[in-house]
Amino acid sequence: MTRIPPAPEQTLSRRRLLQQAAGLAALGTATATTGAICHAAPQEVQTTAQHGRIKQSIAYWCFNVAGDKWNIEQQAQVARRLGCVSVELVEPTDFNVLKKNDLICALTPNGMPGAPFAKGLNNPRYQEEVIGRTRQAIDANAEAEFPNVIAFNGYKWHDADDPASGEIPPEEGAKNCVAALKKLAMHAERRKVNICIEMLNTRDDSHPMKGHPGYQGDNMDYVAEIVKKVGSPRVKLLFDIYHVQVMDGDVIRRIRQYGDLIGHVHTAGNPGRCELDDDQEINFAACMKALVKIGYDGYVGHEFIPTRDPMKGLTQAVSLCDV
Repeated sequence: MTRIPPAPEQTLSRRRLLQQAAGLAALGTATATTGAICHAAPQEVQTTAQHGRIKQSIAYWCFNVAGDKWNIEQQAQVARRLGCVSVELVEPTDFNVLKKNDLICALTPNGMPGAPFAKGLNNPRYQEEVIGRTRQAIDANAEAEFPNVIAFNGYKWHDADDPASGEIPPEEGAKNCVAALKKLAMHAERRKVNICIEMLNTRDDSHPMKGHPGYQGDNMDYVAEIVKKVGSPRVKLLFDIYHVQVMDGDVIRRIRQYGDLIGHVHTAGNPGRCELDDDQEINFAACMKALVKIGYDGYVGHEFIPTRDPMKGLTQAVSLCDV
């Protein structure tokens, strides 16, 4: 789960959209096939999520770079309409938009520039910057009273941008992650914020956000062992069902196995990191029921890349996971 940083021209466009947000009616005039986005208070809306046993969230980057490319104001309205409680992977500069819409950011970026999963905690070359930026994200979360900050192992190469630079041995990478996370854990414990480290798949090389060849942390057992060795209640697993399915499978067994370590969950259909529909192989309703059974009380973020009407896809996902 990860966020694609906008290019400079995208940043400018997004800023303009935010400045014009008060006058935008794009979502309010959505077609009858998608359903109009309601601007009434949440309690006045018949939302898609009804049961409340799974606290659902929308991953901002997915619906900002694909589909209708909703800005933060629009995504906040979509979240409210569907009964989601969060829009996640949102920069702290936009926390105010979430708060005014009675939403939270269930998972905050770590603040690293570029691809945030590339230069990670496994590599001493980048550790100081990653730790510093993650601490800043923890502080922003603490002030906003938001729960989680994302973390990554990082790419396995000594120079994350150059595979020819040689590989960090897996045992050494794990040891480096444990040491860095122990430093961060002390700060996270003081600020009462969780750090969630994510396993990513390295098999799918069809798209820069569908798989991450070279990532050192592509096995759930490997990443879980790191979390165990840190031994902090504030350092947890980010259990991305899509990535787990691609690399390991046996998703429900792993939910049961690592339930006490899971701090956040992501969804996306496999193959393709797409909608949670009948064209993909994961039984998400069963996965959600497994989470309920183990007593999981965290958040589930929908992090799929829309390939069709994003409102229809999200409505389907929220309904499916509302077990």
